[in-house]
Amino acid sequence: MSQADLLDQDPVFQLKGSMLAITILELAHNDLERLDRQLADKVAQAPNFFQNIPLVLALDKLPEGEGSLDLVKLMELCRTHGLRTLAIRANREDDIAAANALDLPVLPPSGAREKLVEPVEARKKAEKPEKPAEPAVKPTKIVTTPVRGGQQIYAQGGDLVVLAPVSAGAELLADGNIHVYGPMRGRALAGVKGNASARIFCQQMGAEMLSVAGQYKTAEDLRRDPLWGQSIQVSLSGDVLNITRL
Repeated sequence: MSQADLLDQDPVFQLKGSMLAITILELAHNDLERLDRQLADKVAQAPNFFQNIPLVLALDKLPEGEGSLDLVKLMELCRTHGLRTLAIRANREDDIAAANALDLPVLPPSGAREKLVEPVEARKKAEKPEKPAEPAVKPTKIVTTPVRGGQQIYAQGGDLVVLAPVSAGAELLADGNIHVYGPMRGRALAGVKGNASARIFCQQMGAEMLSVAGQYKTAEDLRRDPLWGQSIQVSLSGDVLNITRL
């Protein structure tokens, strides 16, 4: 056997079965203008869903007495909305003849009950949103001993209260407010997870840095403030850090 004969026997295709996801548009009325409007509304709900969707046009549920269907116009209408017709399902002779003229496969009428399909985006809009989980609030963290340089204290999920001096080089962090009832010479960062309503309270401001929800002032700025060394509170207004007297 020659090499050409061997090559000719080498298969160039395989037939395989597959369960493909195909959308069925079941037409209830022969009213293309109304269909156009309603499809436009559906596409507006979920534009990403309607992109080159393989479609079977189901015409076997059309009621009698609504006249013959313009299949070409129907397919063009579907195509403008991102639906590409692969076949039709029909039982009327006129519809079958129109499909044959277009060389379009004709499927037999369905006796099965299809499941209604809604795009994911549309379902999400229709469904009632779940109530967000309440944030876990932890008890206030209280520190009664001096905070030395190099120490870091973090109050996760709540406020931090320090009843002693905070040395330079120390760092206080809290998801909520920070209270320092003594000289404050280190760094204090309140609302570290973005809580813009958090505040810092200092009995004697001499901090290296004060910050609320990521907005901060360093010692260079703080020393120029007339309230340096005094009892103050720090709050956030927009992206401006405000320092006021207690």
